[in-house]
Amino acid sequence: MLAGYVVCLTFKEQLCYVHDMNNRQSESENLKSLQILDELSRNDSLTQRDLSKRLGIALGLVNSYIKNLIKKGYITIKSIPPKRYAYYLTPKGFAEKTRLTYYLLQDYTRIYREARANLRGLFHEIQSAGVKNVVFAGADEVAEIAYITLQDTNMKLLSVVDDEMAGNKFFGWEIKPFKALKNMKYDCVMVTSYVRRKSIYKKLLQNGVDSGDIKVIFKQ
Repeated sequence: MLAGYVVCLTFKEQLCYVHDMNNRQSESENLKSLQILDELSRNDSLTQRDLSKRLGIALGLVNSYIKNLIKKGYITIKSIPPKRYAYYLTPKGFAEKTRLTYYLLQDYTRIYREARANLRGLFHEIQSAGVKNVVFAGADEVAEIAYITLQDTNMKLLSVVDDEMAGNKFFGWEIKPFKALKNMKYDCVMVTSYVRRKSIYKKLLQNGVDSGDIKVIFKQ
């Protein structure tokens, strides 16, 4: 029961709903597994705490994924002083990383189409509301799609913020940390990341951005 209403679904609709939820959960798990495998393939001797900080994933969740990846034989564990553990990819783990990359690339085609469609609608909506200066939060592939789409409007990109990419360049703009938002006069801040959308939204709130000024492209 939701807000006084009873929602009745047919058996077929229930199956479709469960299937969709399972797909979303599987997609999320694959993304996190790939992120961990990718980090371990490029960096030796990473600990769970290192992975948690790099990926913005809770330490307890990293521990759960690590255990699952060890169980499947994708990574191995080694004790390092003082009383710490580091994780390394096995040959089987490298093969799984390649498989997941191929699988998720196919899904990113869908994400691109969804992002373009959502951005066109969102830009039209906020421009009609009088928005002129926009800040992008997150500097990954979605931000690039957003920048291209923004060129079809009269709005201006004021800045790009991303703690992980701070100091790098984005189409000529120097990427700044989230704390820099406190000194900006923006009309809205747009979450321009798919993988990190939840953690970025949280960081925006932590840095004093009003929830009403945050616009999202994908569902949280």
